[in-house]
Amino acid sequence: MSETEYTGWGRALRAKGILTRPDTPSALKADAPATGNRRSYGDAPLNSGGTAMDMTRLDRIIAFDRETGVLTVEAGITLGELARLLAPQGWLPAVMPGTGFATVGGAIAMDVHGKNHHIAGSFCRHVTAITLIQDKPRKITPKSGALWKATCGGLGQTGIIAQATLQLTRARGDMMLVSERRATDWDHHIALLDASDAPYTVGWIDATATGDALGRGIVEEGETCRGLRPSARGTKKIPMDAPHWALSGPIVKAFNAAYYRRVPKSGRTVVRTIQDFFFPLDKIHDWNRLYGKRGFHQFQCVVPLDQSGALRDMMKMIARSGLASPLAVLKRMGEGREGYMSFPMEGYTLAVDFPNRPQARRLIAKLEAATVAAGGRLYLAKDALSSGDAIKAMYPDTPKWARTVAKADPDGHLQTDMTRRLDLRTI
Repeated sequence: MSETEYTGWGRALRAKGILTRPDTPSALKADAPATGNRRSYGDAPLNSGGTAMDMTRLDRIIAFDRETGVLTVEAGITLGELARLLAPQGWLPAVMPGTGFATVGGAIAMDVHGKNHHIAGSFCRHVTAITLIQDKPRKITPKSGALWKATCGGLGQTGIIAQATLQLTRARGDMMLVSERRATDWDHHIALLDASDAPYTVGWIDATATGDALGRGIVEEGETCRGLRPSARGTKKIPMDAPHWALSGPIVKAFNAAYYRRVPKSGRTVVRTIQDFFFPLDKIHDWNRLYGKRGFHQFQCVVPLDQSGALRDMMKMIARSGLASPLAVLKRMGEGREGYMSFPMEGYTLAVDFPNRPQARRLIAKLEAATVAAGGRLYLAKDALSSGDAIKAMYPDTPKWARTVAKADPDGHLQTDMTRRLDLRTI
């Protein structure tokens, strides 16, 4: 087998190693870490100098009860494919992140969250069983104690996630009824998020706005519905790495201002496809190439509810830097968190993309320090720059996770570039 160079979605960190692509469950062995579509932004899906198993060929539906919404699938199937297949039948995955290209195995390994975290919690709260490949297949459930908590959000370190059983959520149809409102500034934005009782809520935030407009954006509230499906629009593809000026400060600022004004002052209600609402960027294939060959970093943190002022100060640092891209999201999170290393906490989460430049890396370091000071944490699905000491301070259950992982994978076969960089498995 020849070595392959591959990356996470951010393309700032790279690995060179062997990627195997098993297509039958019998081919799975717990002697190398698993990866899916590598939608984690940093080095979580990388194994430099070693072997990794690409799970995307293991994408079968094993069983589905249309009456109860209980679904068993192989780990390589994507959430977008499940939404496409199941919504017309009145069901959806209970939690979906911002891309439909995320696999079920990846969603478990990161315990992902979505636009309904304030109501539904994280992905693994709706997983009822997982089949792990260790020295032999092992089925675990929420009653499995520490092993369950170390697997959910556990970076794939307890065994190869081969299949999972999910409890789906009811859908009224395969369309979304979406209400859009302008948030005129930071306080208004937070107030709209706090007041929302919609099934799905998300805020786009203009990360370039300063002064009285700091924190302005658009809050979207959605619910599933039946409706006329609009004419299908083809996907677009970014054919090459964009030049460095493509996302320069003036261009981003102008784009954000126009995007903010697209929603009338009085707001509006529109009908969208499920894919357009949940996975808006998936229709632009390889959009990460817009950041050029050096790639990009995403900073995503969550802080407790009483620390919204600290998050506002971070937003002020970002806006003044002139480094942010148009991709910036603000959400309110609930209490749902399933694993020792799961990201969510009740509070507010901010996610902002930055081109991979020295000044952006310095800014992210300052934002990380502010996150620690506020009692928050960074999202490991997005991280490429943090230190082990910082992450361990943010995740106080790391020792419990590391002890459980040491029993599940005593020889360290499942280590990745991320676990090594952060020294997470050292007890």
